[in-house]
Amino acid sequence: MYYVYLIQSKVDNRFYVGYTADLKQRIIEHNAGNNASTKYGVPWRLVYYEAYTAKELALSRERNLKDVVTRTIVSKSVLVVHRKVLSDGVPIEE
Repeated sequence: MYYVYLIQSKVDNRFYVGYTADLKQRIIEHNAGNNASTKYGVPWRLVYYEAYTAKELALSRERNLKDVVTRTIVSKSVLVVHRKVLSDGVPIEE
């Protein structure tokens, strides 16, 4: 089996999407700090996963989920910045 998973940092609430053939071991590796992308968010918790019999399907789904997560983060960031800027581009004092 191949797994696509979503983990969340218990430290800063960041999300990470990944793919693996051994889900339990991969979560252990993330929490041991063995991944450059996730070592600063330790500890991580598994939020969601999907299982696939074909590696190609799992990889395709991983790319799709990474795109969705990235678009969501960018959209939320743009909304936050947009709320803080007046129409003339001057930041609003908070």
